[in-house]
Amino acid sequence: MKNPYRPILNIPKTKMEKIFDLIGISFFLLSILYIVIQWKHLPDQIPGHFNGKGEVDRWGSKYELFILPMVALFIFLLNTAFEKAPHMHNYPKRLNESNVEAFYLNSRKMLNGIKNLCMIFFAVLNVVIVQIGLARTDSLPPWLLPVFLIVVFIPLVVGLYKQSKIK
Repeated sequence: MKNPYRPILNIPKTKMEKIFDLIGISFFLLSILYIVIQWKHLPDQIPGHFNGKGEVDRWGSKYELFILPMVALFIFLLNTAFEKAPHMHNYPKRLNESNVEAFYLNSRKMLNGIKNLCMIFFAVLNVVIVQIGLARTDSLPPWLLPVFLIVVFIPLVVGLYKQSKIK
């Protein structure tokens, strides 16, 4: 099989990608700060898992609050690394010299949007878990998961649509 055309290009981040990174990182850091500020007020047991209705179905140590930020940080770092290597992403066979930059940029923007929306989701989830631990609410908001799923698919759908328009 012939090797596909995949040059390594240095395409600077767009202003919008930088803004999305700033927003995603800001939400993440603010949620960590919120956990730190509320730490002394938290009981020893906080929600550790939720069922499909958003109700707490397992309680765990408040130290479990560090799991989600670690997962979010891993996702952020992994996706940031993938953003720097768009030549490794999957592309249609029509990728060539004349359209390679458009494909790379579109793929990177799509990944950037999904990455930062995940960061925002993890930040919101951290705050809600603390709120439940402080007995300010008793379950996840019913809109949280459906809204997250819809919002995360927006960059994917937009990116795939834009990809289909690249000649």
